Amino acid sequence: MADVESEMRSIGETARDSGLGVSALRFYDRAGVLVPARVDPVSGYRWYAPEQLEEARLLARLRRAGMPLADVRLVLAGWSGPDTDLVRGLLGAHLRRLERGLTEARGEFSALEALLDRRENPMTASPLTGIVRLSLSASALAGALDAVRFAVATDPELPMLGGVLFDVDGDALRVVATDRYRMAVARVAGAGHGGPREQVLVPAPLVDAMRALLGDDGAADFALEGDRVTLEAGERRVSGERLAHDFPDYRRLVRLPSGRRVVVDVPGFREALEAGPVRVAEAGEPGRAARDVSVLATADDGAVVVCGDGDEDGNDVGVDRGFLLDALAAAGRDRLVLEFGAAPTTPLAIRRVDDEETFSLLMPVRLDD
Repeated sequence: MADVESEMRSIGETARDSGLGVSALRFYDRAGVLVPARVDPVSGYRWYAPEQLEEARLLARLRRAGMPLADVRLVLAGWSGPDTDLVRGLLGAHLRRLERGLTEARGEFSALEALLDRRENPMTASPLTGIVRLSLSASALAGALDAVRFAVATDPELPMLGGVLFDVDGDALRVVATDRYRMAVARVAGAGHGGPREQVLVPAPLVDAMRALLGDDGAADFALEGDRVTLEAGERRVSGERLAHDFPDYRRLVRLPSGRRVVVDVPGFREALEAGPVRVAEAGEPGRAARDVSVLATADDGAVVVCGDGDEDGNDVGVDRGFLLDALAAAGRDRLVLEFGAAPTTPLAIRRVDDEETFSLLMPVRLDD
């Protein structure tokens, strides 16, 4: 008996070696799909037999392929049996469902593309004949670019997110970046334009060249002529072509209902995040690596708490820890406001105490699976 117990794997070891998160293993235990071989009656800690590792890896593959839980349960039940007809039938049926779904999705996307081709959206696409001249504080523009640069996408499949949107409205400039999982917005007051609203998507390398140009003093002159974007600071100048893509209408995405606001001391909160417990979340989609997820809750005294296993409840918010640390650094303040939405599925907002118009949003990570 002792030899058998010594071969048992902890839930953490099983998660690490199978590709399933600890929270996912708990979920599958509760669902009766992969029940641990032993549960400690005192601590409630789960232990898995060596042969269950193969089942966990199989389960991870099936879930990555999008197989419904009811079918997963049947595949696991029949996997080690002598008759594999049921398993092959379930796999074949699911593959056919995926192929039908892909065909239907392609049809819907073709229809959407046709609608977009017929639709003119002046709020997200500036005409290439637009002309902008805007004078800005060099240090303020540098701070704004620093506040949003971390959220620029690097996915080559989404070139329309591979830059920073410069949104000039009157004499104000807003810079915006998003990679779908996070969004950052910053505002800079300017002078000299006063004309109609113009938007231009500036590629990330040109944004970086602009930032390198900016110092702590003086003015920076931003210009847009047709598809050419230019920034001058002192006697230095950088210029390049805009990205020929439309950026999403970010204003719709940042209209969130008011939530619970908590002021945090950034150095202390950062230390709590870096030293605190994390969950390992599955990638969720091809090309994304597994992520360390911090689970956040607000205590009775208003403090933000990084929850450990078993401490959380249904109202806590899971966020990518790396993304949150990036957002804290980009905000550039020792005190920030974290705004929690009414539901765990609402984005977490990180706002400056002294500047409501510079903020970032982080999409939450599901905690139940």
